[in-house]
Amino acid sequence: MSQSITLRGAPGSPYTRKMLGILRYRRIPYQLLLGGLFADQTEHLPKPKVELLPTFYLPGDDGVLEAVVDSTPIIRQLEVLYPGRSVIPEHPLLRFLDYLLEDYADEWLTKAMFHYRWHYQTDIDKAGAILPRWRSLTASEEEISAMSELVKERQISRLHVVGSSDLTAPIIEDSYKRMLGLMAQHMNSAAFMFGHRPAASDFGLYGQLTQLACFDPTPMAVADELAARVVAWVGVLEDLSGMEVRAEHWFEADQLPESLRAIFCEVGRVYVPVLLANAEAIENGASSVQTHIDGQQWVQQPFPYQAKCLHWLRQEYMRLDEDVRGALMDFLSATGCERLFDKVS
Repeated sequence: MSQSITLRGAPGSPYTRKMLGILRYRRIPYQLLLGGLFADQTEHLPKPKVELLPTFYLPGDDGVLEAVVDSTPIIRQLEVLYPGRSVIPEHPLLRFLDYLLEDYADEWLTKAMFHYRWHYQTDIDKAGAILPRWRSLTASEEEISAMSELVKERQISRLHVVGSSDLTAPIIEDSYKRMLGLMAQHMNSAAFMFGHRPAASDFGLYGQLTQLACFDPTPMAVADELAARVVAWVGVLEDLSGMEVRAEHWFEADQLPESLRAIFCEVGRVYVPVLLANAEAIENGASSVQTHIDGQQWVQQPFPYQAKCLHWLRQEYMRLDEDVRGALMDFLSATGCERLFDKVS
């Protein structure tokens, strides 16, 4: 394809920022329609099955534009439509690890983003003041005030959906702080998760951190204090269009640094228990997901989409050749991530 891509998004959407970072890095021309501001330009476009941001308008099998919203498969679709400057590692071991880490960013780190934004009053006040203005720069103070209250009430009421509560707040916040430190430590080996060029997981992490480390006051102060290197990294990933990359910029699959394995220990420590407990709750028709992380109780509402995430991870695992599976299990041994595949044969 040579024509530009149209997408609808918002600055406060971490998934919009994730995908914009990828489009810039991959030098894919695009047209961003900011929700609300450019409403008249979206009226003729197809409607997605679920209203989520970003919404991409891409050709279907019949060539007719479709509205699609799930960033992970969109990334893979763009790889086919626009060859070159791939964000998917070539080696199957790295490719799988990248997929798992992207899933962690999209499904666990976003809990921290949502929690901090709507748990602390300072963050609630800022989000309530800025988010509505991104949809209408010329609205009056009275109009903004009304929109702000609607946004705050809706989002705060949904905290339980991601598992944010007074009970789980320490788990979420401690995990965020650990991940900042682990990412900063890893940058002693390379600027990106899988070497000297960015992968899909880098942009998944970046998307969440555009909010956590660079917008919401409480987690931004945490990042400034604990990981200035990560704050700088977020700014660098904003636009990597000028970066030249080669195949050898990926890590060698048999020479992955210990700092990368430490990151997967964090994934196994916090995200894996929730994924497994969520899948079990949905399978049993339970009304809540309950598990323990670091000896602390975790409770949230069952989330069907994350059961699909586990299913997709296991599908990708089954597609690996036997020797790659063996190397993967060697790398993930004792990280906690290996538990995801205990029942897979």
